[in-house]
Amino acid sequence: MTRYTMRKTGLLFGTVMACGSALAADTLTQAFSEGTPYGDFRLRYENVDQDNALKDGNALTLRTRLGYKTGTFEGVSGVLEFEDSRVVVNVDDYNDTLGQHTDHSVIADPETTEVDQAFLQYSQSGLTARGGRQVITFDNQRFVGAVGWRQDRQTFDGARLGYAQGDVSFDYAYITNRNRIFAEARDQAAKDNLMHASYVSPLGTVTGYAYLLELDNHIDNGLDTYGLRFSGKTDVDDLGLVYELEYATQEADSGGSDAEADYYRALLGLNAKGMTFSVAYEVLGSDDGTYGFATPLATLHAFNGWADQFLATPAGGLQDLMATAVIPMAGGKWVLAYHDFSADDDSAGYDDLGSEVDVAYNRGFGEHYYGGLKYAAYMAGDASAGKVDTSKLWVTLGARF
Repeated sequence: MTRYTMRKTGLLFGTVMACGSALAADTLTQAFSEGTPYGDFRLRYENVDQDNALKDGNALTLRTRLGYKTGTFEGVSGVLEFEDSRVVVNVDDYNDTLGQHTDHSVIADPETTEVDQAFLQYSQSGLTARGGRQVITFDNQRFVGAVGWRQDRQTFDGARLGYAQGDVSFDYAYITNRNRIFAEARDQAAKDNLMHASYVSPLGTVTGYAYLLELDNHIDNGLDTYGLRFSGKTDVDDLGLVYELEYATQEADSGGSDAEADYYRALLGLNAKGMTFSVAYEVLGSDDGTYGFATPLATLHAFNGWADQFLATPAGGLQDLMATAVIPMAGGKWVLAYHDFSADDDSAGYDDLGSEVDVAYNRGFGEHYYGGLKYAAYMAGDASAGKVDTSKLWVTLGARF
């Protein structure tokens, strides 16, 4: 653990203890003794093969997450959690994004040991206040997520205030540091304001949000996103109908150069006999081919294909027409997906952004164990878009306690 990590851990733990000292000693002891330890271990092999000069990426890594959640006294509780990612049996022929094996394809799982979460929380009568390092996710994680797919997930340092009463909820979070998936070396100091409100109606959940992002680097870099989302499901005879509609608009300021872009998403799906089939259309808009709609805090792997070719939106924007099937089989669940990609504005010099086929099988074993196979094959489109054919394979074994 680095000195920087230890220093921040001490500050976070000191905050918890300072707040906890207001409690009587016996109740504080009881709250700690009635807490719950937990652990999550995930061993994963990943292979990346790209049609370029880079060598194939191969990584076998073990992610270990150990934590302790205290009991609750008068609404106050706390969590302390550590996370470690290690290469196993020297299978480390990959670009870890921190300078190792740069002649290989990227697998964004660097070795790291860090405090994953450390927060104190107060919850009473629908009000929840939380301060410290924490996971923050909203809705489907398209704009704010934990990036739980990677071995070093994304968390945030800051404060969060929420209120829920009946069908209405409000959330506000202020973020001072983005603890990203690339270990501490690439964490980002920030001044982010996240606002989120929702109402659960008989037809579905209506959500409004404003995500005002800014890196704390003394350079104009504001990224303000305002949006509305509607999602729900209903039964029609023996079928379950699933639907989503979402719109957002974004203003970006980069060194005094302003840009604007819009976001759209529509999904329609059917549930029948445990199977789900859906079609979705998502647009990350462009500002005249010079800027693409950005979602820097999102769980990006869950969108626009598992081959991760569009973690950054192209300047010409992105249109993604996708079809997905989820089929229970052989004690687990198959997921099949197809994506057709194109530019939102072809003035950027390209139109066809390729296509992708994704296949996954996941299942649990008993109460604590799970495993999965996953494959993604991306086929490039116009050469001027700068993409190449890419395939990725994952094999995962895990345990939770």
